[in-house]
Amino acid sequence: MATDASFMAHIADQLHGSGAFSHRKMFGEYALYLDAKVVALVCDNQLFVKPTDAGRALLGPDAAMGPPYPGAKPHFQASDLIDEREALARLLRVTAEALPEPKPKRPKAPRKLV
Repeated sequence: MATDASFMAHIADQLHGSGAFSHRKMFGEYALYLDAKVVALVCDNQLFVKPTDAGRALLGPDAAMGPPYPGAKPHFQASDLIDEREALARLLRVTAEALPEPKPKRPKAPRKLV
């Protein structure tokens, strides 16, 4: 089941004005970015935040975890924070701070004409 665009729009509205958040649709689901870092995935109308020690410190040791899609590593299940604007923004900010900088993309090689 793919995530509804209205669900992603609600999350985007909650994060509006909280920083440089953006999102991108991928395979019917969404990746949530902060400062060019993927901090969360939105899959099946649920919010999954990348696990970090800083995130665990905010959510507590008993934070719910689960894979956003089959075969994925467990992420924090943070759907209960969607309507708590400040708590959600804070969790995503500390997650972004804890994650490494994204690797620079290599330029694509020109195609050879056959």
